[in-house]
This record gives sequence, C-alpha cells and structure tokens, in this order.
Amino acid sequence: MALYAYQAVTTDGRMMTGELESASQEQVKLLLEEMNLSVHSVQKCKTHTPRSRMGKSEFILFNQQLASITKAGIPLEQGLKELARDVESRHVRSLIEELLADLEQGTSLEDAFEKRRGFFPPLYGQIIQAGVQSGRLGEMLASLNRHIEISRQTRRMVIEAVTYPTFVLFFAAGILTAFLHWIVPSFHVIFSDLGECLPGPTHMILYLGDHVLDFWIGVGVIVGGFVLLGILLNNSPGGRRLKEGIYFRLPILGRLLHRSKLSRLADAMALLIGAGCDMPTCLRLASGATGSETMKQQCEWIAESVEQGEPIVEAAALCPAIPPFFAYSIQLGAQRNELEDNLYSLADMYTQQTQTNQARLQSLLMPTLVVILGAFIGFAIVALFMPMVSMLCAVQG
Repeated sequence: MALYAYQAVTTDGRMMTGELESASQEQVKLLLEEMNLSVHSVQKCKTHTPRSRMGKSEFILFNQQLASITKAGIPLEQGLKELARDVESRHVRSLIEELLADLEQGTSLEDAFEKRRGFFPPLYGQIIQAGVQSGRLGEMLASLNRHIEISRQTRRMVIEAVTYPTFVLFFAAGILTAFLHWIVPSFHVIFSDLGECLPGPTHMILYLGDHVLDFWIGVGVIVGGFVLLGILLNNSPGGRRLKEGIYFRLPILGRLLHRSKLSRLADAMALLIGAGCDMPTCLRLASGATGSETMKQQCEWIAESVEQGEPIVEAAALCPAIPPFFAYSIQLGAQRNELEDNLYSLADMYTQQTQTNQARLQSLLMPTLVVILGAFIGFAIVALFMPMVSMLCAVQG
C-alpha cells in the first residue's frame, strides 16, 4: 500500500485535492470515479526516508532497548512504538515510524526490514522474524549485539594493525628525506675535484640527494599504481578474491586478516543457527556477513556439497580458506547437539588469535623498520666516506 495525492473536480466544478492510500494509481482513479469526481491528476507521495543509515552505536542502543522490551513480554509492534517516542535521533525515529506503518499495513517483519536493508545490518529482518517465530526474540537480539561487538572489535584490530605501520613508514620517510636533502648535498663540494673517480655507492647516494623530489614522485607513482590496481580488482568478485588471496599470504598481516574473517564467520553462523537456519542457508548468509568474497565462494561450495549429502568435513577439505579444525568443530557440534556453543567458542578463539597476531605485528614491525632505516643510513654514510678513505690512502702512499 502507498499514499497518493490527487486533484479532482466535483460535479459542480470545484477543484478538490487530497490523499488516498491504495495499492496502485489505477485503484485511486477508480475510487475517485465511484465518488462522482472527475480525476485531474494522481501522483504517488514521496516517502521521507532517512538520508543516513543508523550508526553502529545508535543501532546497538536501539537493539538493546528492543531486547529489553521483548524480554519484558511487550509485543514487538508496541515496543517499536515506545522506542519511537523515546529515541532522541530524528532520523532513527522517522525510520521506526515508517517501519511501524508497513507492519500495520500487513507487511511481514522480514519484508519490512528488507526494504530498509541500507539502514539496518545484514540479516536483521531474518533474525527478527526467526526470533518472533521461535519465541526467543530477546535472546536473539542479545546475540546479535554480541555479533556486532565482535565484528567491531576484529575490524578495529585490523585497522590498528594497518595504521601503525603506516605511521612508522611515514616517520622513516621523513628521516630519509631530511638526510638526503640537507646532509648529502654538503658533500658535493668536498667531492667536486674527484669527478668520475667516485665509487659507485657514492655516486648513487649523491644522485639521490640531488633528486629527492623525483625519488618521492616515483614512489608516489608506484603506490598510486597499486592503489589503482586495488580499485580495479574491487570491481569484480574474481578481482576481490585475487586481492584477498594476496593479503592472506602475507606473513603476519595475512593471518590477522584471515583469523578476523573466521571470527566473524563463526559468530554469524552461531547467530543464524540459534535462529533456526539449516546449515546450507547458515553458511551462505554468514559468509555474506564477513565481507569476504573468498569466504562467500568457498562457503557456497560447502553449502552445495552439504545439500547433496556430503559431510561438512569432506566438503571443506578442498576449501583452503576454511581450516579443517573449523569444519570438524561444526560437524562435532552438530552430532552432539552443541553446534551453537561450538561456534561461539570458535568465534572467541579466532578473536584471541587476531589479537595475538596484532600484538606480534606491532612488536616486530618497529624493530624491522628501524633496522632497515639504520641499514640504509649506514650504507649512505659508508658511501660518503669511501672517497675520503681513498684520498687518505693516496696521501699516505
């Protein structure tokens, strides 16, 4: 059902305007004609949809309040009305009111949330629907908050692990630039009489000192090329899988990224298993929540194999992104009727491994960069003093 604004003329020639709610524009015209009105125009009213999606903090607060209301035994629609009155954010209030309007018109929960998939997290409508049908809505909403917290935590760890090396690299680049720009050129006067007799390393350092700007322009072009390549790879699923494959093979950062994806996969699967999803559906939906194209592809392969009756351990054997222990824990949990608990344990374990890899990356990165920077400056100092050593040897000779 939608709202339509109309203009019509009465039998005595007066212009009449108003709004009617109907399934289509043609039905509105039929209703107006039945009222002996001459239809002038019928236009669908614009809906005032919030322009920005609900922030993570806003959603967590909204979800906690909704979980508390449902645990208290208040019906979902009444609980949403209470939230709409109490919420401070104007665009969140508008979003809830539009959601309520759809529910009052007979739209299912899943469809009402699906219409607003850009404003709520993935799977939210399905989780709400499953919680209402199973009578575990409050528990499901609390589990969803836990899933969001784990996703935020793993994402934050990855961002911190990438931000730290970036800062250190910029710091090292500043030191190198200062050395090449202010210190190296002063040796030109000293070596001006030697001309082509300078050793090769000395020529190289002096050349870099004279072309510092060109050097960084070259570095910028190389970095820009890699960034452009990454953007191009992001335009297709195959490109994203190729990029993830490169990232996952990096020594420590790759393990950190891989473990963070596994943590989100396990937690999303636990949430969906609690909502009553079967294993193939759970694998497909949970892999989509990880944001990993590689996980989506390989979980799709496993889901198809499970639908054909193949055990999940054998199905996952050909999927390198899914560790054998992960598949074995799922199969064992299903056999013992402890699948949800096993998945939550896997999520916690991979979150801890992500934290360990983050700490290891940060502890190794600084010494490594200091050694590289020191080696370069040491090489430059030796290169600058090699001609002096040659001159001293010539004088002594």
